[in-house]
Amino acid sequence: IGVFEMNETGLNEVENPSAMLLSGRIKNVSGGCITCVIEGTRPILSEVQGLVTSTGFGNPRRMSTGFDYNRLNLILAVLEKREGLYFSNLDTYVNIVGGLRLDEPATDLSVALALISSLKDVPVPEKTLAFGEIGLAGEIRSVNSCEQRIREAAKLGFEKCVIPYHNYSRLPKYLFNEIEIVPAKNIRQAFEAIIN
Repeated sequence: IGVFEMNETGLNEVENPSAMLLSGRIKNVSGGCITCVIEGTRPILSEVQGLVTSTGFGNPRRMSTGFDYNRLNLILAVLEKREGLYFSNLDTYVNIVGGLRLDEPATDLSVALALISSLKDVPVPEKTLAFGEIGLAGEIRSVNSCEQRIREAAKLGFEKCVIPYHNYSRLPKYLFNEIEIVPAKNIRQAFEAIIN
């Protein structure tokens, strides 16, 4: 399945959709995290933006563009219960840059990290990405196509990749020469790995 864009010459195939989606990123700003999703058979890197701010209303607002609203609420509940990070009196926004719709559970970790980054006002380094499904106990569960995702990140010059702990031992050794791969069992470990 190809990715196309419209320009002055008509509809043209995009050779590298990941590079296109990541162009124009602002550096050293809190609330952003890169993830890698599988669209068909192709790995695509995408930026997840999170914004957490004090509410001006009685009930805090929750908004999500390009990411499942119910999944966002689940992640917020896990962050509160398992990590002691309180969002219940804060407005919370999630946006997937480029108009993508990310339905894959592997994007959970990057959404959580973008929200924590915004809450703590600590930027995620620009050459770092993360992916993994979040369980209700706060654990990071394994995902499919892990090797393919890491290869795409390394190809685009990323330097660190935070992945589920259970995917780590099955990776081929050559990958460790191309990019720093950090396994994480839970959300706290993942955030500590990203900021260290």
